[in-house]
Order: sequence, then C-alpha cells, then structure tokens
Amino acid sequence: MLLFEFGIYSENNRLPLKVKDMNEVEEKSKDIIKFTSEKLSVDEVSQLVISPLCGAISLFVGTTRNNFEGKKVISLEYEAYLPMAENEIRKICSDMRQKWPVRHIAVFHRLGLVPVTEASVIIAVSSAHRAASLEAVSYAIDALKARVPIWKKEMYEESSSSWKRNKECFWATSD
Repeated sequence: MLLFEFGIYSENNRLPLKVKDMNEVEEKSKDIIKFTSEKLSVDEVSQLVISPLCGAISLFVGTTRNNFEGKKVISLEYEAYLPMAENEIRKICSDMRQKWPVRHIAVFHRLGLVPVTEASVIIAVSSAHRAASLEAVSYAIDALKARVPIWKKEMYEESSSSWKRNKECFWATSD
C-alpha cells in the first residue's frame, strides 16, 4: 500500500488526512478544550469534530435558564481555576477514549456573565456510530460537573445572587 501525504484535507480544511487509497482515510483524533468569555457557537464547536470517518456527532448544550427555586434568574456568572480545569477535562477526554471508540472531542465553557438562553457549555463528540458519541457526551457533562473546578453564581432579578454548589461535585459536602 502506498501512503500519500501531499496536502489532502477534510472538507473544512482543518484536519490533515492521510490517504492510503481512495477508500481509506486515516485521521488523528483530537481533543479541543476552550474556556472563553465570548458567546459560544454550537455551529463552531460541532464543525470542529466533523470527520469523514464518523457517522455521528452528539452535542450537549447547557444554557442559562430564567428561574431557580421560584426566583427569576437574569444571568449566571462562571469562574474557574483554569490550570486544574483544563487538566481535569483532558483526563475526562482520556477516560472517554478508553470507554468508547470516539474520534474527536470538543469541550467549550463560558466564563464570566452568561445571560438567559445563552450557552454556558458545549460538548461535541464524533464517532463512527451514534451509541458511542451519545454515551460519551452524557458521561462528559456528568464528569465535568463532578470533577472540574468551575463555580457558578446565579444573578437574580431582585438584585441578589447566590453561588451554587454542584451536588455532583466530589468535594461537596452532603446536606
């Protein structure tokens, strides 16, 4: 078999591909992790995990809702300890790869103020078949909430606010 490496790229021109013959494509798996104060784009994140080798892309999009326990929420504010948060998400990606045959993983999380209806977190996973990507994306958000040092403050209409505890968090105390 001959291996050609002369600038063949996937449709979005972001992923270098190795072509052995016209029916075989090799592609290096990737994990993309981003924390940002900018508005998140579902299209942008989903484009990052597209692969000609995959028939499934699963997404989780967590948005700011307008209520909590009878209070009107106007926005959320997120803070993170970035070195530890990035490291922990890399571990989660590694765990996902050991459990499921996934190709690409993207985890984007907002920091700072996130108004109602905007995305706080987007997780995208691609795989050859839907079961792996669906299970992996569900695992990813559960693990993120349990293990990653990200703190959320709810801002209420009546000028009050409250830092929220993730009950899934391993360091949280039980009530």
